[in-house]
Amino acid sequence: MSMPESEPRIYVLPTIMTAGNILCGYIATLQIFDGRHEGNPSHYYNAILAILGACVFDALDGRVARMGGQESPFGRELDSLADIVSFGIAPALLVHDIVLKNIEGPFSLGWLVSCLYLVCGAMRLARFNCIAAMDVKSSSTSFRGCPIPAAAGVISSITLLLLWLDSNDREIGQWKYALVVLMVLLSWLMVSNIEYPSFKSVNFRTRRSFDWVLGLIIVLAFSVKNWQWMPSVLFVSYLAYGLVRPWISRRWRKEIEIEEEVPEDIGPDEAASQKPTE
Repeated sequence: MSMPESEPRIYVLPTIMTAGNILCGYIATLQIFDGRHEGNPSHYYNAILAILGACVFDALDGRVARMGGQESPFGRELDSLADIVSFGIAPALLVHDIVLKNIEGPFSLGWLVSCLYLVCGAMRLARFNCIAAMDVKSSSTSFRGCPIPAAAGVISSITLLLLWLDSNDREIGQWKYALVVLMVLLSWLMVSNIEYPSFKSVNFRTRRSFDWVLGLIIVLAFSVKNWQWMPSVLFVSYLAYGLVRPWISRRWRKEIEIEEEVPEDIGPDEAASQKPTE
């Protein structure tokens, strides 16, 4: 039976990756509520790992779609819905439950900080979808504003680091104020015009030298071994890179952002057609 013309195209593999993103966000939310009711910090560790797992699925779904020529408006909208769950609601609940609700002050502003993060994340996703729908020709190698998966990775990995350093369960001490400042900063960065690299040119066909690949494997192995603090180093490095990116030379930016060289025998029209899209 043929599909009605009004029905959107649904591609299986990218949709499965996005579904994995949603599942991780749902698991993270359940773990946060379990941690609240049981007072067991292991639930918060599980929630953080689920959010980081959602980052992996989010990185895969777009690449799978682009490699198979399976990009679609349905996939873009589903991805945004998944992101607001995994990278908006879950991190906001996590930090509010562990830190922000315990902040004393006028009007108990902890809830407002987590709400600000969630609203800015939703606005960032809506702006991205509007720009994509209008087919505005912008740089396909960068995002306008900090991507919400990166923001969630920063806040979740920093929370993981603080939980690991602290020996009194959920008592983080004075470091809780650093998380407040960080969430406000991330809220602003998501809706700002600061450009962050998308790394969309990185896929299963990307080629690099032996030394480069070996270094990447070492970093990956080191990150797995030191999972309690290494993710925070990686995510904070990405966050800081966007801030200093305008002052980095074009040559170094191409190397850091893994931009592929366009062969000389390919014309400009062909080169443009090979550029990844949003």
